Amino acid sequence: MNHPDQNAKSRVAAISVFASAGMAAAKFVVGIAIGSLALISEALHSSVDVVATIVTWMVVRVSDLPADKEHHYGHGKFESVSALGVIAMLYVLAGGILVESYSRLREGVAPPTISAIPFIVLLVDIAVNLWRARALHRAAHDTKSQALAADALHFASDVLGSVAVIIGLGLSGLGYAWGDSAAAIGVAIMIALLGLRMARSTVETLLDRAPEGASEKAAAAIRAVQGVVDVERLRVRMVGSTHFIDAIVQVPRTYPIDRVEQIKRKAEAAVAGALDDADLTFTAVPVARDNESIRERIMVIARNSGLAVHHVTVHDLGGKLTVSIDLEVDGDMALTAAHDIAQDLERNIRDEFGEDVEVDTHIEPLEPELPLGTDAAPARVEAIATALSRFAADGEIHDIHSVRVRNTDAGEIVNFHCRAAPSMSVIKVHENVDAIEHALRRAFPTVKRVISHAEPPDA
Repeated sequence: MNHPDQNAKSRVAAISVFASAGMAAAKFVVGIAIGSLALISEALHSSVDVVATIVTWMVVRVSDLPADKEHHYGHGKFESVSALGVIAMLYVLAGGILVESYSRLREGVAPPTISAIPFIVLLVDIAVNLWRARALHRAAHDTKSQALAADALHFASDVLGSVAVIIGLGLSGLGYAWGDSAAAIGVAIMIALLGLRMARSTVETLLDRAPEGASEKAAAAIRAVQGVVDVERLRVRMVGSTHFIDAIVQVPRTYPIDRVEQIKRKAEAAVAGALDDADLTFTAVPVARDNESIRERIMVIARNSGLAVHHVTVHDLGGKLTVSIDLEVDGDMALTAAHDIAQDLERNIRDEFGEDVEVDTHIEPLEPELPLGTDAAPARVEAIATALSRFAADGEIHDIHSVRVRNTDAGEIVNFHCRAAPSMSVIKVHENVDAIEHALRRAFPTVKRVISHAEPPDA
């Protein structure tokens, strides 16, 4: 299925072929008939445009092909290469016109025969060229096609060339024999100047010059994404109508991988919105933020070592930092190996905060993944539920409900819900629930683990 941009570019290029061929033929025939070098030169210029447009028509069908294993950035550079070929033809034509004009001026060739026909042809040519130059410019802007932009520039130069020929023929009609040759020289100079302008843009694209303002727009779009700390480096280049962007972006080192991936997706959408057609390569660099807490920094140190830690407490005792950590390791690991891991963690923390920091590590067995279990008998569930309600009766926890008991090879697993006053602090709730859990495990030694969920009365 063809892309809409490809259909638009192909349709405009096809119309240009027929318009160029028809007007080139008309100008050439009339130029030969009246002996006007200026009109013949303009006809040859239009003939080059016919060839250029045919090339453009073919190139735009190739440039929109998707990337493949040999062209990783797509085929957009084909348009730039074709534009260089057209520029070369224009300069050859301009040189030929200058040589012939100089020869006629030196030898004094008879002026062309003046009639209304060449003026009518030229006026029609101006009208046609204005229409197709405007159509091509609009299509080139919408599709960001360099090949169509080059074609639009050719037709704009045709308008200026036709005006120069009209002036030259007018001078010849007034008795100035050199008018026609001078007009031809004017056509050649305009071809050269417009070709130079087009060559500059094309060469800059081939040399991967960043489009004007694209870097600033892309960087601003990425920085606006929540979670981005800064853009460390950004490079932009154009291939056809696509902006290929390589960005190294700083993100908080405390963020998990899935959060960084979300930032990347949002950055891609933001850049596409800012530049229309963009392909972003996003490299995330984790950095420490200025407002990063000591606890967050310790969690990063543990995570980078692949360690599971919890209950990280930090105290500042008059300028001396003390840190306490619960470190989980394999329960079957020998104490010496576990102690070595703890020592490495403590050393890494001291490297981060200084040698005078006091670090205490509590080593405990890593909670294993629980094996498959089965629901306990209703009588067992009822007994445990009754015990939970009894243990909670004298405290601030009430309404024990949703009690579930499951038997596993490791022991019984108990889950329950309970309620507490909505104004009670989390610490207070935890202390009360923790007391109930300990009482249950003392009363039922086979209970391996108790998992509670406290909620306010209206939950």
